[in-house]
Order: sequence, then structure tokens, then C-alpha cells
Amino acid sequence: MYVRRVSELSAQGAKVVLRGAIDRATAMGVPQCVAVVDTGGNLLVFERMDGAKLHSQFSAIQKAFTAISAKAPTGQLPTELAFGIALATNNRFATIAGGLPIELEGEIVGAIGVGSGNDEEDIEVAQAGIEALQNAIAHHA
Repeated sequence: MYVRRVSELSAQGAKVVLRGAIDRATAMGVPQCVAVVDTGGNLLVFERMDGAKLHSQFSAIQKAFTAISAKAPTGQLPTELAFGIALATNNRFATIAGGLPIELEGEIVGAIGVGSGNDEEDIEVAQAGIEALQNAIAHHA
């Protein structure tokens, strides 16, 4: 086959993910940077909440890029391997938790990266964004 069909997160879907993540971060009282990318790692939406750490702007985007590239959550590789990959990719590979692929019906359609809290907070906010999209799709169908 010369062509493959790919499901991909739209800008509208990315905004739903972003809103769900921001809502959870707000409820937690933890200002976050949130980035959402498509399957090519292209940034669709980004927000830095008031009070989020400045350096987390970069890490949130890198976490999303890494999650889509690896098709896996960030921060799960052994430290030595993760740092080696980070060096080999000119620091495009995020070695810390907070990036999750966005999967719908068994297919990865994009990814979210969250940064500015601790690992657990970043993951919780990212997961909330994905759940917001899943709920929006379920209620729209």
C-alpha cells in the first residue's frame, strides 16, 4: 500500500485537551504550562498559566514532542539511557515525567506535555486533558 490513513488530533480537539488540563490545574491550585502536539510533533496549542514556572514552557513542549515521538509516557526510561537519548537528539528528548500520548480507539492521535508541578501533578493534569477529549467525543457521538 502506498498511502496510509492516519487519525490526527485537530486544533479544535487540542483546545479541548488544553481546557481540560487547565481546568484540573486550576482546581489543584498548581499553575502549569500545557502543550499539545499532533502526530508529527507540531505544536497545536500552548498555554502558560499565570504563576507557572518560566522554564517549564520549554519542558512542556519537549514532553509533548517526546511522548508523540516515543509513543509512550515520558520519564519512564532508566536515567542513563534517557540522558544518552537526550544528548543524541540535541535535548529534544524529555527525560522527566509529564508527557502522555493521546490515544483514541487504539490509535495515537497526538500528545500532551505538562510542566511546572511535581511529576505526579504534571501527570494528573495531562491525564485530565486527555479525559476531557474522551468525554467530549463520547458526548458528541
